Amino acid sequence: MDETTSYPPIEPSNFDLIVIGTGLSESIIASAASAAGKSVLHLDPNSFYGTHSASLPLNDFISFLETQSKSESEPPLQNSGDYKYVPLVTRSLYSTLEINSYSSEPSENSRKFNLDLVGARVLLCADSMIDLILKTGINQYMEFKSVDANFVSDAKGKLESVPDSRSAIFKNRSLSLTEKNQLMKFFKLVQAHFGNGSEDDKISEQDLESPFVEFLTKMGLTQKLKSIILYSIVLADNDQENLEVCKDVINTKSGINRLALYHSSIGRFPNANGAIIYPIYGQGELPQAFCRRAAVKGCIYVLRMPLIAVLIDKDGGIYRGVKLVSGQELFSPQLILAPSFATPSTLPPVQVAKAHDLSLSDAKDKVARGICITKKSVNKEVANCLVFFPPRSLYPEQITSVRVLQLSGNVAVCPSGMFVTYLSAICDNAVEGKKLLNAAIYALFSMPVSGESNDGTDVLHEYTEEKPCLLWSALYIQELTVFHRAFDSISFSPMPDEHLHYSDLLDATQKLFQEIYPNDEFFATNLSDEHLDDGGSELDP
Repeated sequence: MDETTSYPPIEPSNFDLIVIGTGLSESIIASAASAAGKSVLHLDPNSFYGTHSASLPLNDFISFLETQSKSESEPPLQNSGDYKYVPLVTRSLYSTLEINSYSSEPSENSRKFNLDLVGARVLLCADSMIDLILKTGINQYMEFKSVDANFVSDAKGKLESVPDSRSAIFKNRSLSLTEKNQLMKFFKLVQAHFGNGSEDDKISEQDLESPFVEFLTKMGLTQKLKSIILYSIVLADNDQENLEVCKDVINTKSGINRLALYHSSIGRFPNANGAIIYPIYGQGELPQAFCRRAAVKGCIYVLRMPLIAVLIDKDGGIYRGVKLVSGQELFSPQLILAPSFATPSTLPPVQVAKAHDLSLSDAKDKVARGICITKKSVNKEVANCLVFFPPRSLYPEQITSVRVLQLSGNVAVCPSGMFVTYLSAICDNAVEGKKLLNAAIYALFSMPVSGESNDGTDVLHEYTEEKPCLLWSALYIQELTVFHRAFDSISFSPMPDEHLHYSDLLDATQKLFQEIYPNDEFFATNLSDEHLDDGGSELDP
């Protein structure tokens, strides 16, 4: 039997928009376009939703990373009478995958894991992604759970609670009375700046434009408090103290905006304990929820459907449609491709879409990601928590922050009695990235086999409380360069970024939608959508 007979024909053959890949960005755009009345076809060559934003069983997680670590190109196709077939290249977005298995138990329970490709990742209760979830009503398709606690590591490897609120400050045992008063005073200063008081309560424009770390110093905060605010609340990536090498200096205006967002997240939902929540069953639930909403609005979905070429008009070089592995040709004026696709470099380039920030297009940074599986929590009092390793807390040359997210079976990402811990850090190269993650792993966990780290790094910590023993771990490097040159009418969705939150990814996605459809509102509020949202204040975290 011919292989193509296993692929059903897709009807109709003409659409306003064809989207390839069901990652979060692609799914949001498909949902927004469907809500705007566009006819949308959403395809994915994989057998699951989510693409690079998916949550997968352990063995499937490994297989996906191994497959996506290879660059492949389709063989040249014979052109038809009207169109030139342009084969697509699959880019390698992951590299240096390193897996260590110390027990057979995780792999034996592979189907009981839901491992995020984008970890570590959480949602702040007041951020723009939560606002969009409520606006679109997809919260009816998801459940959330609070992250129990946040910890920050000191130079000795000891984890201390992050004093991120008034009650947390009073309960904190690692701060002196003077430091507690300083932190309370600073939080009140920021609150007054955003209040309705007089101009005397506002932070000056000069201070707002200055580096945030300089403003914190000006306010008399100790080094310890500055580190907590910068890396555990404001979520800075790079060493803000070293302005000469810092790639992303946060100014005071941005810093206090992030601080205010964090504080407004605390208590937004009555059933959320703190500022941060996580979706039960993993981050892959987000793209699936947007796909469900798009389907309600008429979007057509087909999984396991590879795309082998785009159709280009022979005369004008204009994009016309796509050719599927089944041989069927489908047509649309607009095409969005997942970031793992690229067009051959031999094609004449055209200008990158204006919505694509050139700083992202030319980015050289990478994200080092890691996953560890254990049977004990890094803190015996909590099941789900965040841990921050600020610059220089792991070793003197550390210039970027390492974020760690531990999750338990009560969020349905692993078997009961186990814990999944995600680690992530921005880096210049694989050697630096793995050095960062290995240092954090050695600070948090004990190794079943003694020996130094793979890169020869000696990491010594004086804090020797019994640590969880590793059952399984994986380290890999993810590329951040996601925007490519393409034909007009072909766009590439953004790759999941290095951040702990989704705000920047959502901003890039909205800009891409608005460039394609400048006259349509991004998720306009319609009366017919009101039944999707039962009031807008309860998220069921």
